[in-house]
Amino acid sequence: MSASSHPRDRLARELGLRDATLLVVSGVVGSGIFLTPGGIADVIPSAGLIFVAWLLGGLLSLAGALSNAELAAMYPRAGGDYVYLREAFHPLAGFVVGWLSFLVIYAGTIATLAVGFMAGLSGLVPFAEGTQRLGAVMLILAVSALNFFGVRWGARANNGVAYLKIALIVAFGFIAFASGNGDSGRLVSGMVGGVAVKWSMLALVLSPILFSYLGWNSSIYVASEVRDPERNVPRSLFLGLAICTALYLLLNAVYLYALPLEELRGAPNVGEAVAGALFGSSGGVLVGVFVLASILGTLNATVLVGPRIAYAMALDGLFFAGVDRSHERFRTPSAAIGVQAGMAVAIVLLLGSFDRALTYTTFAILLATMADVAALYYLRRSRPDARRPYRAWGYPWIPACYFVVCGGVALAIAISRPTEALAGILISATALPFYFYFSRKVGGPGTA
Repeated sequence: MSASSHPRDRLARELGLRDATLLVVSGVVGSGIFLTPGGIADVIPSAGLIFVAWLLGGLLSLAGALSNAELAAMYPRAGGDYVYLREAFHPLAGFVVGWLSFLVIYAGTIATLAVGFMAGLSGLVPFAEGTQRLGAVMLILAVSALNFFGVRWGARANNGVAYLKIALIVAFGFIAFASGNGDSGRLVSGMVGGVAVKWSMLALVLSPILFSYLGWNSSIYVASEVRDPERNVPRSLFLGLAICTALYLLLNAVYLYALPLEELRGAPNVGEAVAGALFGSSGGVLVGVFVLASILGTLNATVLVGPRIAYAMALDGLFFAGVDRSHERFRTPSAAIGVQAGMAVAIVLLLGSFDRALTYTTFAILLATMADVAALYYLRRSRPDARRPYRAWGYPWIPACYFVVCGGVALAIAISRPTEALAGILISATALPFYFYFSRKVGGPGTA
């Protein structure tokens, strides 16, 4: 099998560098940057260290992106880390990660975002609980239909919302500082003196910060639909993360300018509190509308990305029959889009509430991206002469930093939230009987 394509892949290469980069932006910038800073300020006592913490989160995500960039350039196919682990270790390793990612992480995230969107909308226009759930179902079906009719349509919608996110955040920052209703002196509080003593505090806030950066690898899953993927997929990871990190630093500057740390600490929705302080009651409404638009963009990006995992697994005979079908006219993984929509709708109807899903999702994705780094090291040793259009900068030390830090955060989650961590492990284990069932049907696919 060629490293650059799967012989049965019929998806069209219609995405450019801009599309892939904005897919990363939409995948990352959601509601996390508005909801997590209050808890972070509760732990970190100075503005200086808050900036350091968010910058460190961006750099750690970049360290992971360096590994993914090399792997994506080697194997620019649909499916992302399913393909990398399959090639590096064994089809079983890829299947377990693919199973967890598609059926739980992506379907669960879509359901969570849809329910969160309707809950936020209900705060502006009150709806009964049953109406909210029905609205979430309709939203999932509508966004899935948009992506069914062509990756170009999904990308156009994603690009529009991503541009809107960037423009609104930049405008928010400009208007906030132009208003004169804050104190710029707070931005340099704690920049010097006593910082070294408090570095240990950064470890306590890395989990919510890394959660806020999740989605930085969105473009690797659609690599078979990106033009010149060996160049554009790595670039999309780096450009997308650079944009997201800059936006996050800007928003934190606005937060610290608008409110003293004492008021930021523990605030459940810092964006709303800051907008209220700067612009009055109407500011909170405006931020609420922006958060809804942001969630909608992330929802569309997730719906676009997720089906490519099941599609890639089905191409290898490691998923349910028919999920490898692509639409003859629209060149989209139509069956996989339908399966994903059905799973997400089922989660909405059966559960409806996802308060603990964020911790579980963070834990699962940390393990998956750590596995990607392990695949990078293994392939460097086992296939030293393989073609590598991009080689990870800083290898072996930079990828090792990402692996170690993410391992520490995952361990901290396992200790503090063992139920969520155990759920991730048990759900991963459910992949085993399905793998052996599928692999027996296709005669045990190899790793080549």
